[in-house]
Amino acid sequence: MSTMNISLPDTLKSFVDEQVSQRGYGTSSEYVRELIRRDQDRQHLRGLLLAGAASPSVQEATPAYFDGLRQGIRGGVQAPRKTSTRQGA
Repeated sequence: MSTMNISLPDTLKSFVDEQVSQRGYGTSSEYVRELIRRDQDRQHLRGLLLAGAASPSVQEATPAYFDGLRQGIRGGVQAPRKTSTRQGA
């Protein structure tokens, strides 16, 4: 494992020390590692959301589509399958 030294103003160091003691971390390094992992997860999720937003629609999101999703959640029934719709066909 590599070592990295960081400098923090006293207020931030106090905050980190407080988080370590209140949240059950063994060391400030554990706390910082957890923050970095969460940021990595957030960036990964953001990438997935952006890729999804940029991808072509395969099914129109109509009220019936959302009703089917709700029914699947409530009844344990499988959600409606996505069907490919060709635009202009």
